[in-house]
Amino acid sequence: MANPERKPIIGITTECEADPKNARTRGNITLNWNYAEQVALAGGVPLIIPPTADMEVVAGLIDGWLIPGGDDIDASNFGEENHPKVNLGDPTRFDGERRLYAAVPTDMPVFGICYGCQFLNVIRGGSLIQHLPDAVGHERHHSGSLEKYALDANAKLADVTGVMEIEGKSYHHQAIGRIGGGFVVVARADDDTVEALEATDRPYMIGVQWHPERTPDDPATQNLFKRFVDAARAYAATKSVAK
Repeated sequence: MANPERKPIIGITTECEADPKNARTRGNITLNWNYAEQVALAGGVPLIIPPTADMEVVAGLIDGWLIPGGDDIDASNFGEENHPKVNLGDPTRFDGERRLYAAVPTDMPVFGICYGCQFLNVIRGGSLIQHLPDAVGHERHHSGSLEKYALDANAKLADVTGVMEIEGKSYHHQAIGRIGGGFVVVARADDDTVEALEATDRPYMIGVQWHPERTPDDPATQNLFKRFVDAARAYAATKSVAK
């Protein structure tokens, strides 16, 4: 019998910087506090996942996967040359997350934020607009401004957040280009920039381009984390029954 009080374990992947020449640390892994904080407040147990982990083992431990923000993805992963303005992340991160994506069951809840949204799009065959100001003619999306995004009325995201228009802080100079397989666009900014995706072929896979962890007092933001953790709890219960 599944324990209804069991808190779901939410794996959170991290930014990293490998530095083999540093005899003291050999590099570092980093995660902003607010990602883990929001997971805990929503009733989950945050579990930090370094990119060097055995992802087959990790996939069996976690009940949900949160992919946080970070630096830019190498454009070679979607068949392009890098734009001069890209700020590339350590490729170890993308490789670790690629392995975890391959290992997690398709019914495990997955939530991507900013880079996380972009990663999910790329890993499913999509592309990125590498420097958004080239496409929209302004840098507002990279300024940390509080913006409003219209949500598709029929989308899971609208049901999850409980609103038809959501406010969020925007810190991205890249954006979704070609849409990855199985994804639909469920939110856009007023300049038509894609701000959220969700998968049609999985029960819970949502990516948002803004940073909800930076608006923690907003009820829609709280709903976004709570419903993700609730989905992970339901997934955990199915694992317990299977045993």
